[in-house]
Amino acid sequence: MARLSIDSPLGALMLSGDGSALTSVGWGCFDHDEPDAVLAEAARQLEAYFAGRLQRFDLPLKPAGTTFRRSVWDAMLAIPYGGTATYGGMAKMLGSAPRAVGGACGANPIPIIIPCHRVLASGGAPGGYSGHGGLDTKAWLLALERRHAGISKGNGAAAEQFALL
Repeated sequence: MARLSIDSPLGALMLSGDGSALTSVGWGCFDHDEPDAVLAEAARQLEAYFAGRLQRFDLPLKPAGTTFRRSVWDAMLAIPYGGTATYGGMAKMLGSAPRAVGGACGANPIPIIIPCHRVLASGGAPGGYSGHGGLDTKAWLLALERRHAGISKGNGAAAEQFALL
């Protein structure tokens, strides 16, 4: 298994892969890195994302999870940079329940790149975030994207919401 620790504005991130795809992003550092080309590219793209120069990741991904969870993660990948969707809207689209969608968001093994931070509760409430820093991290990621997508929190709320709502 390949692995690489990188610094980010959110703290150290641990990238893992299987040699052909990125399999996880977590918080913290590995004792010993064993990078490969996929992880080096993921690190480069994450750096560009945090600098506001990248709005869409282009990486091979292989998150481990059930068929349902993978369908939720695929739906999250369709939410545009700076946009949001709701747990309920995604549940309706997938023929499921909002709590099941929330559970899949919480189990997302590739946060940031699979943008679970873009999924909100009804009425724009933040819902939850299982990554390091919890809701503060979710708010930081959403603010980063709004800033670089040219969306202000109080301006154009409908424009920032994705069609899954």
